Amino acid sequence: MRTAIINRKTGETDIHLTLALDGRGVADVTTGVGFLDHMLTLFAHHGLFDLAVRATGDLHVDAHHTVEDVAICLGQALDRALGDRAGIVRTAHSYVPMDEALGFVAVDLSGRPYAVIDVTWHTPSLGGIDPDLVRHFLETVAVHGKLNLHARVLYGRNDHHQAEALFKALGRALDAATQIDPRRQGVPSTKGTLA
Repeated sequence: MRTAIINRKTGETDIHLTLALDGRGVADVTTGVGFLDHMLTLFAHHGLFDLAVRATGDLHVDAHHTVEDVAICLGQALDRALGDRAGIVRTAHSYVPMDEALGFVAVDLSGRPYAVIDVTWHTPSLGGIDPDLVRHFLETVAVHGKLNLHARVLYGRNDHHQAEALFKALGRALDAATQIDPRRQGVPSTKGTLA
């Protein structure tokens, strides 16, 4: 199985994260930020990734450092589990509806980090956190996972539903992009490298 273990300890957070790309969607997530736990569980379940996260952070300040550092670890785990990325499908996308909201995510596991996140939030708090942390989480995963990530909520009224649609779509898109294509020889690039 393509797996990775990431440990990150700073003056702000202490995180242990394991990721198995070829899993069954089993999530065991405890970050101290309930909304983040919920979103990561959705991501793992819909992406069929096995994901375990244990995080403690300076939540007496706010959730920013914990959310950011978990995103760093998830991106690093994805990059490490992919190895040289030989044989993968590489690009994929997913639309996911969540009641009145429709989320879209497209990914390219190109080795070149870039993120475009297009979502309009309607409330100042989402599960007790600043909704813009969702955008920051996705951007940080893209940078540390070395992937091109485009995420958009096409429409929606409820911020929880919008975020849920994005995390489910991220899981599904990454599941499709990380699959091994038995027809593929080497890395999926005319350059011969995804570095």
